[in-house]
Amino acid sequence: MNLNKIPATIVTGFLGSGKTTLLSNVIKQAAGKRIAVIVNEFGELDIDADLLRNCPLDCEDGEAESASLGDGIYELANGCICCTVEEEFLPVMLELIERRDDIDHILIETSGLAIPKPLVQAFNWPEIKKHCTVDAVITVIDGPAVSAGRFADDEALVEAQRLADDSLEHDPSLRELLDDQLSAADLVVVSKSDLLDNAQKERVKAIVQHAVPDAVKTLYVDHGDVQLDVLIGIESAAEERIDAVHNHHDHHHEHGHHHEHAHDHFDSYVITLGEVDIERFQQALNGLLQNHNIYRAKGFAAIPNKPMRQVVQAVGKRLDLHFDRLWTADEPRQTRLVVICKDVTEQVITDALSVAVI
Repeated sequence: MNLNKIPATIVTGFLGSGKTTLLSNVIKQAAGKRIAVIVNEFGELDIDADLLRNCPLDCEDGEAESASLGDGIYELANGCICCTVEEEFLPVMLELIERRDDIDHILIETSGLAIPKPLVQAFNWPEIKKHCTVDAVITVIDGPAVSAGRFADDEALVEAQRLADDSLEHDPSLRELLDDQLSAADLVVVSKSDLLDNAQKERVKAIVQHAVPDAVKTLYVDHGDVQLDVLIGIESAAEERIDAVHNHHDHHHEHGHHHEHAHDHFDSYVITLGEVDIERFQQALNGLLQNHNIYRAKGFAAIPNKPMRQVVQAVGKRLDLHFDRLWTADEPRQTRLVVICKDVTEQVITDALSVAVI
């Protein structure tokens, strides 16, 4: 491998599979490694990027125009990478290459619907190839969902993401998308494996083995907990063999945007409130999840007299809460939630959650 090339790790996997948790853990372990992170996620307000932004990064602030979120983290436009890569990915990569003396590693988190192959192929563009190489493509899958014969913890959520994405030119099934994400993998990470018994693990193993070559290792992880040196330093140079990887997407791709009315299928709201009683807030949110088509709710809650911010995350009917960091002095103590839903108005959600405001 050319030692002067910056290695890049591409992390792919459906919404809710555990990519962000994995990346956050990787960045926390960076210890002296200067990592630039490119995130490409779905939603009006990028909470995942926000979580990542609070990890200890050594990169200086980026100077790419509006794409820069500071701290070396860049956000690509929403959408399938194969459709946005030329407009969005190249300028960001060229920006990072300009600053290559300050960067040891690049981490790219794709959107939940991205197919890795076109992104890996972009590493063959002369200017990128000269300075960068793909260290590995890591595909994260939701262990319990796959063992149960589903492809994502909440397939309706992934479906909603696809319907909402008017730059998505292809319409493969979730099964095909998962196969495509696995076919490009150098390493498969099975998340939430603490929730699997031995029989379920065997089922996941069989599904993965069917989709990937024998040489590809599979890691079973709990809460994204994995050592940095297991994930980076794989040196696969994936760009050199990616053209030989067959995927369903090769047949589906035809240029032209066919989803002008896609936004009719779902709504995305950003709800901003003041400080809340967390028990009442949780109760109200649980009530909304039970009674309405809410695919995802993700954000932060501000709790009176608590110095830390509470992360709130709901996928399907499951609600998780944890504290992530201290509020900063210049930050408004607000509760903010992105809600992706169908057939429910913003007013109904705001009214229900407002009962918890103090």
